[in-house]
Amino acid sequence: MASGDAQKVWFPELIEMVRQAGDPAMSMDALLRLRDRLNTTLQTIRQTRQILSAMMWCPHCQARHRAAPPSVSVRATILALGRFTRATASEVQALEKQWNSYRRQHQLDRNGQPEDAVPSPRQRPRITRRASQR
Repeated sequence: MASGDAQKVWFPELIEMVRQAGDPAMSMDALLRLRDRLNTTLQTIRQTRQILSAMMWCPHCQARHRAAPPSVSVRATILALGRFTRATASEVQALEKQWNSYRRQHQLDRNGQPEDAVPSPRQRPRITRRASQR
């Protein structure tokens, strides 16, 4: 594994896909399909090249674990259009606003999936200290 590949998301194959299919005037459905293709390709690259996720320190259990594998979100796809294509900053910003309203309207998560399809992360109970009584 090359140095830095554990954190790397934008491999040359993904950049080429963005350059070929990326268009700031694309529909939301086309944007979601591009994100799905990019994410599937990223996972395939990481699996075939046997790239493991980076190690991280967990402050809760005081141990080192593998971080969650990286994925390509819809916003990352939009920002990649600005980075790897000729899309202007204003076009990227307009696409971001369009995505945010579309996401709220259809109740989608950061990956374009319905929010209720993904279990919400377990929240730790909030611990409050009582004022000491004298």
